[in-house]
Amino acid sequence: MKNIVFEDETVTDDDLYFICYMVERVGRKICQKNKYIVNKIEYNEWLRLISLASVLHCENPEKTEWEWIQEYHLEQGSYDRLLVDKTLVEHIPTATQMGKVYKRLILSTMRPNENYIDGFVRVYNDELCDILDDYNNGSFYEPSYCITRAYNNGGF
Repeated sequence: MKNIVFEDETVTDDDLYFICYMVERVGRKICQKNKYIVNKIEYNEWLRLISLASVLHCENPEKTEWEWIQEYHLEQGSYDRLLVDKTLVEHIPTATQMGKVYKRLILSTMRPNENYIDGFVRVYNDELCDILDDYNNGSFYEPSYCITRAYNNGGF
């Protein structure tokens, strides 16, 4: 994918991972579903953010969280994905782990002529994300090929 900020560079899989990781962090911080964040920020702004990812990853992630919340007017919600049934969940995945889950899902379902942001918006707006983000069911621990198959089949 062409980098729209640094024209001599290309956007990489790691840049996509950083964007997915930050969406997860911000979603946890403001108690919103990831889909809310993805849809609240305009498409062209996502193109800019992924183009800046190689620079933004050097920033303190808490600073980046705060900047996104302020700049994009992201509102506090009530969806706290970290409140889990302790009898079902021994380990809540980290934002890093969930960023990797989403990056792999986006890459494994990329369509011809689709860029990272097209795939990013498509995947985060799929109903499967509600299942992946419910840590009580453990679906995020499934191997990548199982998550991809669930996405392609419309669910687990």
